[in-house]
Amino acid sequence: MYTEYFGLREPPFSLTPDPHFLYLSARHREALAHLRFGVEQGGGFVQLTGEVGTGKTTLCRSLLEQLGDCVDAALILSPRLSACELLASICAELGVDVDARAHSPKGLVDALNEYLLRVHADGRNTVVIIDEAQNLSPDVLEQVRLLTNLETAKHKLLQVILVGQPELRTLLGRNDLRQLAQRITARYHLMPLNRAETAAYIRHRLAVSGAWRALFTPRAQGRVHRVSGGVPRLINAVCDRAMLGAYAREEQQVGVRLVRRAAAEVLGDTRPRRVWRRWIAAAVGALGLAVLAGGWFHGHMSLPMYLQGRHASRSPDLIADSYDAVPARLLAATSCAVRRPTSPTAAGDCHGYGDDGPIRKSLMRGAPILTATRTPAVAWLRWEAGRDADRV
Repeated sequence: MYTEYFGLREPPFSLTPDPHFLYLSARHREALAHLRFGVEQGGGFVQLTGEVGTGKTTLCRSLLEQLGDCVDAALILSPRLSACELLASICAELGVDVDARAHSPKGLVDALNEYLLRVHADGRNTVVIIDEAQNLSPDVLEQVRLLTNLETAKHKLLQVILVGQPELRTLLGRNDLRQLAQRITARYHLMPLNRAETAAYIRHRLAVSGAWRALFTPRAQGRVHRVSGGVPRLINAVCDRAMLGAYAREEQQVGVRLVRRAAAEVLGDTRPRRVWRRWIAAAVGALGLAVLAGGWFHGHMSLPMYLQGRHASRSPDLIADSYDAVPARLLAATSCAVRRPTSPTAAGDCHGYGDDGPIRKSLMRGAPILTATRTPAVAWLRWEAGRDADRV
């Protein structure tokens, strides 16, 4: 829909694993080298793992194109099969003539062995690529291992490439599959693209599609990496939807806002929850309370013992009676012995809560700390709230 609008020959961000669009980052180039090394060594297993959508299948299809006509290949994309079904699928992919006798694993293996010997005599190699191999059961994997026993006196007749998600590494680490693990001649784990590679990936696919100018701003490319995590499949989905949005709004270039909206539609709301803001606000409040409590405690402990505790909340008469009950020598030692308090306010002024009392002084010392933490925190929270409003 948007290809003509942007002057492109074909959609640049299709989700199909087309080797024509393969972008060989440093990681993909290294993974391809491992695959080629394993195939050229002949026999045994090659293991390729990676997260969903990192380009494993596209890489394998590119490998098959590079190997050329000297290699016969069987690509198994649906490995949730029994051992007999998997053998039948391999034979069908390779074009093995299976007669009525091949209704059992043994019959299929015999037919496959005859085929392998024939193509080996013609100077050709045979490769079986099993995608999503983490879904294979241990029994089926054991049957696959037995296929690598097909050999001549000097050469293995079959090369197997196991491609799967990270769970495949865990599966092959099982003790009952150690014989298969020992036959793996090359291993590689494919990682997502970094920020620079994501930008180069976007430019590469646009160039292959016929773009002659930059259709994504640098900031938009950075946002694509942020929301996709560098996973090529997610990059394609977000970029495709962002370009459709640019076409609908008649914009000539994809910016950050379009990428943000595209990610929300394709991946859901990718904005991180701002729960941590509440924690910051709570921490600021707790710090303020701690300052106030510290000031109160310091002033409270400065009071004479007979005014601490429950006496502070008594009526004026009770407070006055408390002063009458104190020995004269103790009153003489206090700063308030010269007068008799007649109210709680007067008593508080005398013993710390007045304008020059220790409690007020402690609170006044804590006030700048509370103000210094509260004011920037509130301003920062308001700024972040404005950023959220701009994202919508």
